[in-house]
Amino acid sequence: MWNISKGFQVNEEIRAREVRVIDESGEQLGIMHLRDALRIAQEHNLDLVRVAATAVPPVCRIMDYGRFKYEQSKHDREARRKQKIISIKEVRMTPTIEDHDLGTKIKACLRFLEEGDKVKATVRFRGREITHASLGKQALDKLAAGVAEVGLVEREAKMEGRNMIMILAPRNP
Repeated sequence: MWNISKGFQVNEEIRAREVRVIDESGEQLGIMHLRDALRIAQEHNLDLVRVAATAVPPVCRIMDYGRFKYEQSKHDREARRKQKIISIKEVRMTPTIEDHDLGTKIKACLRFLEEGDKVKATVRFRGREITHASLGKQALDKLAAGVAEVGLVEREAKMEGRNMIMILAPRNP
C-alpha cells in the first residue's frame, strides 16, 4: 500500500484532493483534481506517482512505476558495488614491548594498511605501568615510524582510561 522506504505513493494510494502533475516527458501539466490526473495516467498506460509529498499541492509524476523501481534498484546496486568499506583493525601491545615483538606488530600494521584498512594501535597499562605513560608513547611512536611509508597518523597517541590509543590511516596511492 504505502511505500515507506522511499516515501512514494502510487495511483489510488494518493490521498490529496488536488495535485501538480508532471507528464512522462517532464513537462508540467499544471494543478488538477486527482481524479483527472489518474485518468490521464491511465490513458497513457502509466502510473501516477507522488514524488514531492511536502509540496502544496503535492507533486505527482506520470511514469512507469515498475520501470522506475527497477532503475532505482539497479542504481542502488551499482552504488553499493562501488563503495569501499573501511574497517578498523586493532593492534595491542604493552609499554615494555621488545624490539622483535614490535617488529611483528609493525608487519601486521603494514599488511592492514596495504589492504586499505585503518589501524587502531593500543598500549595497555596494567598495574603500576600507568605511571610510565612515556614508555607507551615511545612504543607508539616507534610503530608510527615503522609504518611511515605506507600509513600516516590520523590521531595522535592519547590516553583513554588505562589505554593509550593512536589511529593510523593508509596513505593515498
